[in-house]
Amino acid sequence: LFQRQHQCEYKCPLAMGLEDIAPLVRTVEEIPEPITTVIKGNIPSWINGSFLRNGPGKFEFGKDNFNHWFDGMALMHRFYIHDGEVTYSSRFLRSDSYMRNSEKDRIVVCEFGTMAMPDPCKNFFSRFLSRFKIPKATDNASVNFVKYKGDYYVSTETNYMRRVDPQSLETKEKVDWSEYIAVNSATAHPHYDREGASYNMGNSYGKGGFFYNIIRVPPPEKVAGEDKADFSGAQVLCSIPASDSRKPSYYHSFAMSENYVVFIEQPIKLDLLKFMLFRIQGKSFDKVMTWEPQYDTIFHVVHRHTGEVCYSAPPMFTLHQINAYEDKGFLVMDMCCGDDGDVIGDFTLENLRRGPGEEMDKFYNSMCRNLPRRYVLPLTVTDDTPSDQNLVTLPFCQATAVKTGCGKVLCTHEELYDEELFQYGGLEFPQINYAHYNARPYRYYYACGFGHLFSDSLLKMDLETKKLKAWRHPGLFPSEPVFVPAPNATEEDDGVVMSIIITPRTEKSTFLLVLDAKTFTELGRAEVPVNIPFGTHGVFNEMQ
Repeated sequence: LFQRQHQCEYKCPLAMGLEDIAPLVRTVEEIPEPITTVIKGNIPSWINGSFLRNGPGKFEFGKDNFNHWFDGMALMHRFYIHDGEVTYSSRFLRSDSYMRNSEKDRIVVCEFGTMAMPDPCKNFFSRFLSRFKIPKATDNASVNFVKYKGDYYVSTETNYMRRVDPQSLETKEKVDWSEYIAVNSATAHPHYDREGASYNMGNSYGKGGFFYNIIRVPPPEKVAGEDKADFSGAQVLCSIPASDSRKPSYYHSFAMSENYVVFIEQPIKLDLLKFMLFRIQGKSFDKVMTWEPQYDTIFHVVHRHTGEVCYSAPPMFTLHQINAYEDKGFLVMDMCCGDDGDVIGDFTLENLRRGPGEEMDKFYNSMCRNLPRRYVLPLTVTDDTPSDQNLVTLPFCQATAVKTGCGKVLCTHEELYDEELFQYGGLEFPQINYAHYNARPYRYYYACGFGHLFSDSLLKMDLETKKLKAWRHPGLFPSEPVFVPAPNATEEDDGVVMSIIITPRTEKSTFLLVLDAKTFTELGRAEVPVNIPFGTHGVFNEMQ
């Protein structure tokens, strides 16, 4: 604990007197029929669509309680915005996991941090044998809303997704990636190109070893009137062998530029032997993940048509990338990074429900803060490229890339912030003007500041000046910001930033916040008398 605290305290000030956030991780009721909200200020009339959010919303069944925040049952939220008015609705995803747990009134499906116990009605021998069965992956898709061929799905990090109706939030069919392509899982953070194709990363393993696969799903070609999942034409573009097949890396997302996909093989490792035995030992999946900083980080840069090049960097971990683009023969890649990958396992419900006081402060101060970094990768490294000198010649970049004597290219990052960011506890959940600036040079991004275990501020970051603008109010906890461009926008930050604001201080005091993206000041809010747990990710579904 002291070592982890010492790694962070030289940058971020130590917190004191953090408030109780237990109310933000408790079970709530769904609101399937839309209810009206109270508008304060002005919601721009040009906003027309649904702000869709996903995240855990139910943390127990009967007397059984989930252990980790990631384990809660998926609760989908919809804020429908039209002509300056807003309605709210929510529904639990009717996943197989949710339905089976509900039927038995106990936890019968294993989740990331919770092991389902054998059926107490079985005899001892049957319960013993059940420990030797590898459990099926969960379809509790609580991480994100994603889009393939024009349809919306909710997704997690297994091989299962669920198609959903973005208007009614009705649960539709379950989709198994492995029925379409040879992968055993996929991320909840696909990328989209300008032709409408979707890209993702997925694992596969077998006699040949463990592979990270780049997936492409083609643009929509749906026949009018069809109402079913369509993954025809999906293919694996490239398979990247793990540097150690016995200990492949965990990853949550990946980066993509106009012509390249970047897979980041980081030193958060999955011990496959433990994975095979964890059911027998009665341990949950999070226990097979370990932070092993003796390994470097490897950037696998794959041209969508011609092949792969590898680069190395000192050990770090990343959950979310900000953007990546090509510039004069270099790949510029920005992401949120930390120096302690153990943090993923720390978000247990026990930790999040610690009461206010010294223990809460001590736990928060022990955690590593994520900070924005830039890596610059030269795309034309050959045998003739000189060694032991910085290959990065972009005038605006301080990042370096050096070819070593053994032919490896070692990258060091540039910090994308100034010291003011430390007052906000670092940042995560980055978002950009994706529709117009993804995979292109850009100036602004939006994120959450983490002055608590959950985000307690919204930030607008300027990459040219490394200065920030902030929205922060005591006791208010915002969700990941989502940028919505204004019609006929002429500048990158012409538009609004939306976030769901919740509070542990007052019951049913949630509101949708709308900020002017340029000034980062409040335009309006839509207050709704419901409790919403702290969630994960969301999207804006524009309606014509």
